[in-house]
Amino acid sequence: MADRLRALLALCCLALLTFPASAAPIDRAAFAAGLCGDGAAQVRAAEGLVQASGDLAADDLAYAGGLLGALAERRLACPAEGALLLDRPGASEGRDAVSGAPRPAAEARAPVLGLRQRAAVETARGTVALLTGPDPAARSAGLAILERRIATVPASVLDRARDAETDAGLKGTIAGLAQAAALSSPDPARRRAAIAAVAASPSGAAEARLAALKSDPAYASDPAFRAALDAGLAQVSRAVAIGDGLAVVYNGLSFASILFMAAAGLAIIFGLMGVINLAQGEFIMLGAYATYGVQEAFRRLAPGLLDLYLLAAIPVAFGAVALVGITVEALILRHLYRRPLMSLLATWAVSLFLVNLVRVTVGTQNLQFVMPAYVSGGVPLYADFVMTWNRLFAIAFAAATLVLTLVILRRTPLGLDIRAVTQNRDMAACLGLPTRRVDRLAFGLGSGLAGLAGVALCPIYSVNPGMGSGFIVDSFMVVVLGGVGSLVGTLVAAVGVGGANVLIEPISGAVAAKVIVLVGIILFLQRRPEGLFAVRRRR
Repeated sequence: MADRLRALLALCCLALLTFPASAAPIDRAAFAAGLCGDGAAQVRAAEGLVQASGDLAADDLAYAGGLLGALAERRLACPAEGALLLDRPGASEGRDAVSGAPRPAAEARAPVLGLRQRAAVETARGTVALLTGPDPAARSAGLAILERRIATVPASVLDRARDAETDAGLKGTIAGLAQAAALSSPDPARRRAAIAAVAASPSGAAEARLAALKSDPAYASDPAFRAALDAGLAQVSRAVAIGDGLAVVYNGLSFASILFMAAAGLAIIFGLMGVINLAQGEFIMLGAYATYGVQEAFRRLAPGLLDLYLLAAIPVAFGAVALVGITVEALILRHLYRRPLMSLLATWAVSLFLVNLVRVTVGTQNLQFVMPAYVSGGVPLYADFVMTWNRLFAIAFAAATLVLTLVILRRTPLGLDIRAVTQNRDMAACLGLPTRRVDRLAFGLGSGLAGLAGVALCPIYSVNPGMGSGFIVDSFMVVVLGGVGSLVGTLVAAVGVGGANVLIEPISGAVAAKVIVLVGIILFLQRRPEGLFAVRRRR
């Protein structure tokens, strides 16, 4: 018998450990009576609900929220028999606030809320909405109400809401608000724990939040609080500085990748033929417009595959812009190779023609692109540094373009011909190489590379007829600095110029940054006129 009793006791203990204790119930009659009482009773009822809501069951919270809503909307009647819920203000019949039974509401008064009572009721309603709202929008609205009166909200409410929240963005907002509430808590231990929690998730906002605590009286009077705050602030400041540095490097690499793609084709054209192609920026613009055309074709013919349009636009943009470049070379430039000034003016005229042609046929407005999932958003890595997918796409695209261009120049017959003509045009012609054909194909290759730059620009920059003019000067600076005709030099110069622009621009502004970089390039070319990597030429 004793063994059976011990076994039964063990089972009972196991059941108590396995099943959590139920939340404390609300005294519904007392709560309804409080809302029907005077102003002080209404405040006590609303504030008591807020203090206890972290432990109340969901149905009790829903019941309290219904009564608070009826009170605020003047649908709560208070006869001597007990509170009534009305369907509309002034109705002659209602339902008992506790039992739900129908009752007449003749000569029943409706409480009028004063300013203090309304503030307490709004806080209680915000608490209920945060804990029981049916969707993230309703819970976010409740959180916005509590944020204005966060000092009156107990930590258990925010902890319960944070643990139950399914929306990641709202969950982070609740956690941040809970940290802010803990930082202003009267409990010193809780404040120090909150400082450590804020420091564990460093950001610019966290740094500002901790820096504001230096004016708190506890910073001067409590050595433990001061030590915790100084340590947390130093940790956050260091992390934010590292994150800002990573962001500068990342943005510099993305800008350098665009510069490289814009200048790579120019390096081939300028190095091979000595032609200063002022239409290179407009070739970039044509690549972006070709991408827009592919997007619209996918939208009409295959809307289910719309996310793939950016990848499908890569060969289309390259082929279309390369064909335009070959046409320009065949019709205009092949007659002007021995006249550099005339070729410069001719390519300038081509650029003006292309800009105005696009303005007339398509319009001057910025094009609207659908951003596929693989170039939308990003992932936070450290402090405020967020790796955005559109810039990562540009960097990866530039790396792939570099590899393919090097393969073409070093592993194909066309590349061998281009290198031979670049080193010694006359000797290559004497050996039977068709130099005019090589010029045409090289011009098409360089123009197609500019079209690829237009594809990479679509997820990052505004696409309009004048977009190419902002890249032509930077592209020539990169080509000259890297060494005319050197693809590796173009890459190194693009990284240097792009990084310098991104580093200097926040300090002195965009215009001053370009001026400083240009002056630096001029001073460098004074000492090394051939650039970083001079192409070997045979005399």
